[in-house]
Amino acid sequence: MRFYSKFIITLSVIFIFACADVEKPSTPLETLKAYTAAIKKKDLTTMKLLLSNASLKMAEQEAKSQNVTLDEVVKRETLFGENQKTVEFRNEKITDDKATIEMKDSYNKWSVVPFVREEGVWKIDKQGVANQIMQEFEQNDKRLDDLINQGRQP
Repeated sequence: MRFYSKFIITLSVIFIFACADVEKPSTPLETLKAYTAAIKKKDLTTMKLLLSNASLKMAEQEAKSQNVTLDEVVKRETLFGENQKTVEFRNEKITDDKATIEMKDSYNKWSVVPFVREEGVWKIDKQGVANQIMQEFEQNDKRLDDLINQGRQP
């Protein structure tokens, strides 16, 4: 009986340490690689664990507005195209609790993937991508307004 108890405790400790490495990637690149592996395995639980809280809230709002489940949104909105076979990364930059990595998309273009560190864990910040798109849209809109207003007299 004593042997059995020690065996169970030893297995439990090994399991906890093994899971700790998987659940808490120590760099943004490790997070991105874990996310890529989770996509290939269709492991929605791991995919959600690797998304920032703001990203999950954004996905929940989208799911609610489309009357679908959160899992459907997470599964559909990955960082990769369905037919993309390889993934290339470059230029990991870390500044305090934020980071970025450039990733080649299915159109062979480099795009920036933002990360945020939440409770010591690096997570993909899709909300950051949405904010970046909105900023670019607003900047382009302002440039267009400036061009239109150049020809007008006050």
